[in-house]
Amino acid sequence: QLQLVESGGGLVQPGGSLRLSCGASQSLSLDYSNIGWFRQAPGKEREEVSCISYTGSSADYAGSVKGRFTISRDSAKNTVHLQMSSLKPEDTAVYFCAAELADLYNDACSTEYEYWGQGTQVTVSS
Repeated sequence: QLQLVESGGGLVQPGGSLRLSCGASQSLSLDYSNIGWFRQAPGKEREEVSCISYTGSSADYAGSVKGRFTISRDSAKNTVHLQMSSLKPEDTAVYFCAAELADLYNDACSTEYEYWGQGTQVTVSS
């Protein structure tokens, strides 16, 4: 069973940057999985932030992060990154990555995800 592990969270000042990483435990490959990044702030519903298809050719972003966040795949390291720049206090949340086995004939983000990580905390504060 695919288990995901997020890393890279922490405390950063407004305007700063962080890079989150999503990897698979037990060296299971992410090559055929679509990946999504989600976040959940206290008292708020979970929000999808970004997604990337298994080939990396298709990606999408929530309007609130477009132009500030970039999702990418590093197949050599079996990792998906979320580069976050120009961070704002409202970006504070627990960030989760999720994976869904791709339909290899449909190079697009998934709408549902079966596998989830435990999350990593991102706090944007001065």
